[in-house]
Amino acid sequence: MTAPTGIRTTASSYDDLVRRVLDGRLGPDPGTQRITVAFTTRQAVRHDGRGGGYRNEVLSLRLAEAVGSCAVEPGALPDGAVEDCVGADVARLLRHELLPVRVAALDAYLMHVRPHRPAGGARPFPLPAGTSLHKSRARARAVVELLDAPPGSTVLVVGVVNSLLEALRRRGLAYVPCDLKGGTTEWGEPVRTDAAAELERCDAILASGMTLGNGSFEPLREHALRHGKELVMFAQTGSAVLPCLIGAGVSAVCAEPYPFFWLDGGPGTIHRYGAAL
Repeated sequence: MTAPTGIRTTASSYDDLVRRVLDGRLGPDPGTQRITVAFTTRQAVRHDGRGGGYRNEVLSLRLAEAVGSCAVEPGALPDGAVEDCVGADVARLLRHELLPVRVAALDAYLMHVRPHRPAGGARPFPLPAGTSLHKSRARARAVVELLDAPPGSTVLVVGVVNSLLEALRRRGLAYVPCDLKGGTTEWGEPVRTDAAAELERCDAILASGMTLGNGSFEPLREHALRHGKELVMFAQTGSAVLPCLIGAGVSAVCAEPYPFFWLDGGPGTIHRYGAAL
């Protein structure tokens, strides 16, 4: 069976999307698709001119030419998880006990059968070569342009990236920074740790795809759908997953498949979905 190349089908929820894949409705039987390579990527960052830094760890699974990814908290992935994925079929991994494995497997499958192409609704956005901070700011501009919120609106930012906060400031948008790690922003603002508690006082939501891997995505999607709020996702985790949920609470997606902007100083491409720019 050849991979479909048409417009992405909107699923009603993350679980609905998984069911569609397991039922073979979006491409070949996932029980016949095997992961050939599994790996983790770890990084620590401190941009020039920034006071603080951060760490990332990402699980990635390769299916044929496609790579699917899910970020995890550094050190959270148990020993043996990578080896457990190699040679396994996607159907088994979609039922794996570890949520990050399930998300990475779904992302790999969807990247394989529905890659980021204009025919599927993707609009490529070039990232320039440059320093890590230069590329971070370029990506932030691409993400924030997907928001349709007018100046003075308050945006809940789930997954704090200082370059995104900087871009929101330039747009005249207020924000509530939220991240499970807590701490403070580059400007000394306290970072909230309970996104659900902040939803009611925000006009729009800007969230990391990492919410898929820690189980906090569906409450954000359901709130946005119920209240008619914008939910814009910036997605290294689940870059092929989240475009399938546009129209079901997700408004727009900035999709960034592996390799991510922070891995290379050369030019790159991200893919934007869902907003009329």
